[in-house]
Amino acid sequence: MEDESQVDTAKPKISKLSSKLRAMVQIRRKYHMLKTRRADSMSGMLNHSKPDVFTFEEIPPKPSMTKRKKRKKSRVLFPNDSRKYLPVKERNRVKSCLFLLSVIVCFQVYNAIENLDDHLQTYDLEGLEKTMKREVFGQKEAMENLMSLFSDYFSMYVHNKPLVISINGPSGVGKSHLGRLLARHFRSIMKDELVLQYFMLHHCPLEEDAPQCIQKLEEHITEAVNLGEAEEKIPVFIFDEVEFMHSELLDFFRPLFQSNQTNEFLNAVYVFISNIGQAEITKFFLQNSSSNTSVGRHKRQDLSKHLKSLLSRYHAMWQEAEVVPFSLLEKSHIKDCFLDEMTREGFYPDSSHIERLASEISYYTVGDKEYSMNGCKQVVGKVNLL
Repeated sequence: MEDESQVDTAKPKISKLSSKLRAMVQIRRKYHMLKTRRADSMSGMLNHSKPDVFTFEEIPPKPSMTKRKKRKKSRVLFPNDSRKYLPVKERNRVKSCLFLLSVIVCFQVYNAIENLDDHLQTYDLEGLEKTMKREVFGQKEAMENLMSLFSDYFSMYVHNKPLVISINGPSGVGKSHLGRLLARHFRSIMKDELVLQYFMLHHCPLEEDAPQCIQKLEEHITEAVNLGEAEEKIPVFIFDEVEFMHSELLDFFRPLFQSNQTNEFLNAVYVFISNIGQAEITKFFLQNSSSNTSVGRHKRQDLSKHLKSLLSRYHAMWQEAEVVPFSLLEKSHIKDCFLDEMTREGFYPDSSHIERLASEISYYTVGDKEYSMNGCKQVVGKVNLL
C-alpha cells in the first residue's frame, strides 16, 4: 500500500513538469518563427533596394519612414466675462539714459555755438570788415585772409598760443592805414589799456634806448594781458615800422609767442607791419599780373610761404607768425584813393580832374595793367596842393 501511494504522488508531479516543458517549447518555437520572419523581411527589403545593374550613381537617401507630427499650439481661451491682460513690458533704463545724454550733448553744442557768436559780436568783426572794405583799396584777398584769422581767434577766449600776424608789402599800399583802422576799431569796443599802437621811429628810435623800451613794453603788455584776463577780453598790440625795430626788441618778442606761458599771455593778438620783403612782393605781382584765377590764388599762398621763410631768416620771431602780403595797387585803386582824399578835404570829385591827377603818378606797365610804384603815398600831397 505504501508503494502504491508513492507511485500515485509521483505521477502528478511528472505531469506538471511535462506541461511546463511543453509551454516553454511552444514559446521558443514562436520566438524562432518571429525571428526568422523578421530576418526574411529585412533581407527582402535590402534585396529590393539594391539596383539590378551596377552604376556609379549614389543612392539617394530614403526619407524617414516616420514623420514627426507638428503639435498645434493650443489656443488659450478666455471666458467671455473676463478681461484679457497682456504681459507688462519692463522699462529699459538704458534707453532713457541714452536719450538724456543726447539731449545734454545737443544742448552743449548749441550753447557752444551761441558762445562763439557772442564772442564775435563782442569784437564786432562784421563792422571791422565793412570798414576795411570801404577804406582799404586793392587788398581784397589780404583782407579776406586777415578776417579769417581774426574770426578763428576771436571766436574763443581760451587759446594755447597768441595770434601773431605779419603784414608785409611795398610802400604806400595801405599797411599803416590798416594799422590805424585796427587800433581805432578795437579801442571803440574795448578799453584803451587793452590796445597798443606802437611806432618804432616815434617810441624807440635810438638803439641805445632799447633796454628802456623793452622794460616799458614788458610793463604795458603785462598790465594789458592781466586786465584782459580779468575782463575776459583779448588785448591787441599793433607794431608799425618793424623794419626799424632793433634786434634786442625782436629777441624780447620771441618768448611771448611760445605756448609754455601762463594763461593770460596766451590770449593776445600781435600785429607787425613792415615793408620787409617788398622787392619779392613787387617781383611776384609783376610776373603774375595776368593771374586772376584760382591759379593766381595758389601762387599767392606760395608767396606767403616764401615770405615766411625769408622773414624767419631775418629773425626767428617770424616762425610763429601768419604772413599776410599786400599787393601792388593798380591805377583804378589810385583813382579811388584820390576820390576818397578829395571827398575828405571837401573838393568836388570831378572825374576828369581825378584822371589827370592819377596820370601824374609813376607806374609799372605790364601788358594792359599799370601798377603804382609808390602806391597812394603821393595822393595826400597832390590833394593838398589843390
